[in-house]
Amino acid sequence: MTPKRVFRYVEYAIRQDPTGELSWAVQCVSGDESDCGASSGPLIGETPAVRWMSNHTAATGHDRYKRTFTDYAITQPKG
Repeated sequence: MTPKRVFRYVEYAIRQDPTGELSWAVQCVSGDESDCGASSGPLIGETPAVRWMSNHTAATGHDRYKRTFTDYAITQPKG
């Protein structure tokens, strides 16, 4: 009897794409009863994200943030 299906399993390595643009976004989650909610929007590079948090803390006294990092990834077969 011949097989009707052939399954080929390939393992992949995942790495960051060095040509992809990295971005950060920051949202203020400080507040007593509800989060402040102020958001930086997308920022290119970590330095602007740190600057945004520093400026927001200086202006409001808020000190708790949710940071989101976005990158591009490449998959390549292992082996």
